[in-house]
This record gives sequence, C-alpha cells and structure tokens, in this order.
Amino acid sequence: MNDRKNEEEVSEAQISVHWKEENYYKPSEKFIAQANVTDRKILERFGIDNFPGCYKEFADMLDWYKPYDNILDSSNPPFFKWFVGGKLNASYNCIDRHLPKYKNKTAIHFVPEPENEPIRHITYQELYVKVNEFAVLLKDFCGLKRGDTVTLHMPMIPELAVVMLACARIGVIHSQVFSGFSGKACADRVADAKSKVLITADSYYRSGKLLDHKEKADIAYNEALKRGQEIEKVLIWQRYPGKYSARTPLVEGRDFIVNDLLKNYRNAKVEPEKLSSEDTLFLMYTSGTTGKPKGAQHSIGGYLAYVTGTSKYIQDIHPEDVYWCMADIGWITGHSYIVYGPLALAASSVIYEGVPTYPDPGRPWRIAEELDVNIFHTSPTAIRALRRVGPDEPAKYNYSFKHMTTVGEPIEPEVWRWYYNVIGKKEAVIVDTWWQTETGGFLCSTVIFMFNCPGDSQYETGKYRTRSTRYISGYL
Repeated sequence: MNDRKNEEEVSEAQISVHWKEENYYKPSEKFIAQANVTDRKILERFGIDNFPGCYKEFADMLDWYKPYDNILDSSNPPFFKWFVGGKLNASYNCIDRHLPKYKNKTAIHFVPEPENEPIRHITYQELYVKVNEFAVLLKDFCGLKRGDTVTLHMPMIPELAVVMLACARIGVIHSQVFSGFSGKACADRVADAKSKVLITADSYYRSGKLLDHKEKADIAYNEALKRGQEIEKVLIWQRYPGKYSARTPLVEGRDFIVNDLLKNYRNAKVEPEKLSSEDTLFLMYTSGTTGKPKGAQHSIGGYLAYVTGTSKYIQDIHPEDVYWCMADIGWITGHSYIVYGPLALAASSVIYEGVPTYPDPGRPWRIAEELDVNIFHTSPTAIRALRRVGPDEPAKYNYSFKHMTTVGEPIEPEVWRWYYNVIGKKEAVIVDTWWQTETGGFLCSTVIFMFNCPGDSQYETGKYRTRSTRYISGYL
C-alpha cells in the first residue's frame, strides 16, 4: 500500500510530461464489432481544413423543426452563433423522437444509495409522461414562460433529469446548483440568474444518512432576498413520494410539494416549443473555488449537437448501450454526459444517488454487474479513490466494459494501468478527455478509431489503436 500511496502523489506537472509509450492497447473484438468510428479518414473529416462544415454531421444527428441556414456565424467574435436560423427542441430530441422505436426501453436506471431499495427503471414512455406533466405544472402553477430562468438545487434523483427536460420543453432556462453546495451558494446563483422559482428536494442519501436538504432552501430564500431577489415559489420533490422526510418545516404560501401538485396534472401534455438554435438551454455556474462563480450560458443548437456528436464518436454510445457516467448532474459533466448526450442517442443512462464506496468498495461493480453496464465514465480522482480502498474488488464481479472515459484532470501511468487492467479487465478501451464548464463538451480527447475496418482486405487486429486528436469546440 505504501508504494501505491507514493504513486498517487504524482504532481500534475509530472503527469503532463509525456511518458514513454510502452505499447499499444487494442480494443476487444466486442468493441471492434460495433464501433461508431470505422472511417480511417475520421481525423481528416473533423480536421481544421473542414471546419466548420464538419459539424453538419453533428447537427444531422438531431431532428429540426426548421433547418438552419448557416452552420457558423463568426462575424462578431467571441459571440459565435451556431446553426443560425434553425429551430429545434432539446426535450423533443431526447424523448419524443425515440418513442416510435424505443418507448419501452429504459431511459434512466436510478440506483438509490440504500441497497435494500430497488433500482427504478424509467422507460422513455414513462419519462415522456413525467416530463410533460411537470412542464404543464411549470406553466400553469408557476406561470413560467419561454425565456424565464429557474434555479434547481436538486440531488442525484431521476426527478432532476425530469425537471431539466421539462424546462427545455417549454423554453424555460434551467440553472442547476450542485446539491452539496450550501444554501448561501445557491442564493448567489439565484440572485445572479434572477430566478423567482426554486426547485429542490426534501432529502437525499449520502454515506448512509438521509440528509435534510430542505433546510438549504430556507437559507437560499433569505440570502437571495438580501441580494434583492425574492423567490416566490419553492417546489419540493419528496425523496419518498407521499412522505415528507425533512426535519425543516414547510413555509405556507411559499413551499409546495411537487408530488401533491402533480395529481392535478395527471397525463397532461404540452407540445415542445419550437426554439431558435441560439436560444439559451441552461446556465451552469462554475464552482467559485478561484473567485466569484461565472455563469456559462449554453445555447440549444450548438450545445445539443456537440454533446450528441461527442457522445457518439468519443464515447461510442449506441441505443443498446447501458452507460454510466459516475459524475453529479450538478456539474457540466452530468448535464452533458448523463442527461443530454446519452438520451439524445436513445441510450440507457445510469443515475446513482450516493457515494460510490458506500457501503463498501464493491458497490460500483455490483451496480455494473446488475445493470450490465458496458460504458463507464469517471474521473481520475474517483479512480484513485477506488484503487486505494478496494484494489481487488472489480475482479469479484461479473461485468464487462467495452469503453471507459476519464475526465477532469491528468491521470498518472500507474493509475491508468490499474484502470485498464483491473476495472477494464484488459478489454475496455480508455479515452481520456479534457474540457471545462465553458465549453460544454469534450474539447480535447483521444479518439478510438480503426486503421483497417472489419471486412477490409488489409484488416489486421493489431492495427486497432488509440490515436490522439484535438476536437474543435463546436459552440462557444
């Protein structure tokens, strides 16, 4: 263990120095059989000489109410506009268009932290119903309309995805605050976004404890008021429908239980708004660790096209895949690669409520085994933690990953090798990505592609390799 501890104390400067390449790691036959990227000209297709025309390929993955007139308007830098003149809806692209073929397929696997609670499998049809009902509630009960902004301070429960997609459906801008942030931090973002509605939950689990989350809403209300912004309504989802689990009492006339309100909107429907490509989908604030939080504003067309395209080509997501991004939706990774990207591709996306190492280090691998997860996405920090507390745990469970993504920071060689050899069982391809809140999607990444495609007369298994390229950010 001492050696492992020393290996984990490698500085970012040391990691950033390219170490000698020891060998190539070829994908498993299962990956080769269905990989999205089989064109040997992929780097040429998305190279700088084909910019910005290459992003038509990403836009064509979406359904448009009105085709765009121009891929990129760069006349007023740095305020670039993507897919100018086009009209679309993110909620429609993530749900409605999949119903004819995939309505009975699971859209979201919700894994509660307590292992004695069953996993919830929400189909695309069920998601469609829930999103519509809540969207109508937002319009009728809250009086929200296209262009308004609401702040979300929700934990990792499936209702968070429901709220985001409901907002997107009616053109309301959502601004999710990481649930671990304080009420004061939430208030900062409420005041900056000028939100009149706060959507939250009564409680959620963390390391085996059911936390009172509602108390943060009271703090957020009071602090926002000091900043001149009044929250008119607080909508509260119940962790256990029909039971209020927080110790903090409700404030009459301001606080409303969503689960009770929804009884008035059973099976209500609302047509998706036909929104401009340049309309805002959401605000995402940076953490504020290096100064005042910055609000990144992401427009619908460029953002959705980019996360859909990168989900397909970088993460190799197909509709039949079960994909688990072990991030929090409160961060940009969760927005892009738990909700919008995977659902736009009709995949099944896993949402896990709590701590990956609770009640023991084998928890992630039991989840992967039960759900047959085949794409895994996490950070080097999480990989180091899993390696530290349960280095031999993955071998105990019967799961098989074809693809694993890393994100957020550099990963040192020894940790990478453990990720490949132990978690990936020497079968999964590893893709390392770099990006940030402001870009909304992978900015630089390794790309898995084939020198020779199956069926090619020159096909040689040994020539399947991980190559590095740089993707151009598609919507800043």
